[in-house]
Amino acid sequence: MITIRSNPERGRFELFDADADAVIGKAAYVDDVGAAQRIFYHTEISEEYGGRGLAGVLAAQALDETVAAGLMIVPVCPYIKKYLAKHPGYAANVLAPTPAHLEIVRASLAQRVRQ
Repeated sequence: MITIRSNPERGRFELFDADADAVIGKAAYVDDVGAAQRIFYHTEISEEYGGRGLAGVLAAQALDETVAAGLMIVPVCPYIKKYLAKHPGYAANVLAPTPAHLEIVRASLAQRVRQ
């Protein structure tokens, strides 16, 4: 059984295959808490699970939970950008990425490497 779970400690939503006891995909983000924004910067699905539409299911839940949490969506990730272009219902909750958003992602990733 494949489920989606939020993992805020790791800054991502995860596709989890209970049968394999493994994370098989993720939609990674950084929250800009002061601005109430969630910056999505990377989405991936394990190769052996590709072609099943799982990335779209993951994106939908991640975006829905983001909106429900009162956060704006900032799409840096190419997949999330493409998904949003095909699903205009999110438009009121989307902000175009700025250089400041990219710096937040870069700083967050650099911090994780140091830990």
